[in-house]
Amino acid sequence: MKNIVEIRNLHKIYSGGTHALKGINLTVKEGEFLIILGLSGSGKSTLLRCLNKLIESTSGDIIVNNEDVVKAEGKNLRRIRRHIGMIFQQFNLIKNLTALTNVLTGKLGYVSLGHSITFSRHKDDVKFALENLRRVGLRDFSNKKIKNLSGGQQQRVAIARALMQSPRLILADEPVASLDPATADSVMKYLGELNKKDNMTVICSLHFLSLARKYGTRVVALKDGKIVFDGKPTDIDDKRFKEIYGEETEEVKIR
Repeated sequence: MKNIVEIRNLHKIYSGGTHALKGINLTVKEGEFLIILGLSGSGKSTLLRCLNKLIESTSGDIIVNNEDVVKAEGKNLRRIRRHIGMIFQQFNLIKNLTALTNVLTGKLGYVSLGHSITFSRHKDDVKFALENLRRVGLRDFSNKKIKNLSGGQQQRVAIARALMQSPRLILADEPVASLDPATADSVMKYLGELNKKDNMTVICSLHFLSLARKYGTRVVALKDGKIVFDGKPTDIDDKRFKEIYGEETEEVKIR
């Protein structure tokens, strides 16, 4: 398998002086389900958002799909982002629009402004959107407004929206942090299916070790902006766990 992501000596220092990433070196192969594990403030979200340049890195190299993300700008950056699906903790959906319309917005990187305004008239787009809603178990909810859906359903709509890009890589930034344990597991299940059935590469940040063990093929743990573990989820024993989280955070094993 070839590398889909290559990160070399990546640093991110925010304007306030916070050194969020400290010399990250990481490669991710096609088809991996990589879990980024760590407490809040460890650098997980910063790392994910640097990968598609939602956040500008301070120094270092980021190569995604053989493209230089750090140097990319304008049309070139938009082209790179087309193949990187992004799923956010707070869903980032338009609450007063239907599930179908929200999913259709995933095609915005591919079409003209005129096309985007008339999405509902394009049968192929609608058919694809409905198929993606079916894949996350929400085909029958296509005409419901987002504000009338549960948190878990909204996150599944967000997954369907990402699928509209036909991505090679999905970045999921704490996708289940605001969900109850049962709903979190159901959302992770859909990401797991995309990884296994479509051989889609997934990089997902989490707090919870049990979900990492259940769905991840590999875990990278961050602490204070540095990688402190890189290996199989089952290799995180109690000693490793305490190195990552400290003595007082046993609850993150749960779920």
